[in-house]
Amino acid sequence: MEPAERRHPADRGRGMVSVALVTGATRGIGLATARLLTERGVTAIAGARDEAAAERLGLPYVRLDVTDPAGVRAAAGWIEREYGRLDILVNNAGILLPDGPPSQATAEQARHVYETNVFGVIEVTNAMLPLLRRSPAGRVVNVSSERGSIGRALDRRHPLWPMLNLTYGSSKAALNMITVSYAKELWDTPIKVNAVDPGWVKTDINHGAGIKTPEEGAAPIVAMALLGPDGPTAAFVQDEGFIPF
Repeated sequence: MEPAERRHPADRGRGMVSVALVTGATRGIGLATARLLTERGVTAIAGARDEAAAERLGLPYVRLDVTDPAGVRAAAGWIEREYGRLDILVNNAGILLPDGPPSQATAEQARHVYETNVFGVIEVTNAMLPLLRRSPAGRVVNVSSERGSIGRALDRRHPLWPMLNLTYGSSKAALNMITVSYAKELWDTPIKVNAVDPGWVKTDINHGAGIKTPEEGAAPIVAMALLGPDGPTAAFVQDEGFIPF
């Protein structure tokens, strides 16, 4: 049995081990998040499109492509049969396409990015919500980006001012509103829904150009996944604190 201090806050004294699903968990921030949660005594399920890659991780996994609604529902069914509930959902899967200034972006590029970064999050969250409602304290963590902050994008003094990537930035702004919308619906329940900016992390999505390790990027995600009952909901956070939406 895991020590009480390593459990999900709501499970202390209950003799329960929390169950988490992390999407896009075969590499980068998702993999680091799943491993850090495992170190904290959580059963972290890696949601992955590549089953062969998932098998090598040493984590429980379920085949999950967030752009495949039938596959998402099948994954929810598997989690229900295996575990009966879900305590933590980390919507980490995301993509970025270099699209230059907005005048050079295409609707096709935007649709492609939104399929994963926006519509996939809605699909997964809705499929997993009945399982999260069975948890004594469900947590949903949406992995967003500071580039989705409209307040910071309009701040001429902020490093984000020169960045004009329309598809990625707008997809993360949409994700932030999705976060707020679910948090408002679930306001009077034990479920908390928050967005996290992991920072500029060295991952495949930026060809290793970041300054943080995946483990450093995963740290605030794990903190929000293990949030206690007095923690916030409908918040947008990073290591340095709260971010304006």
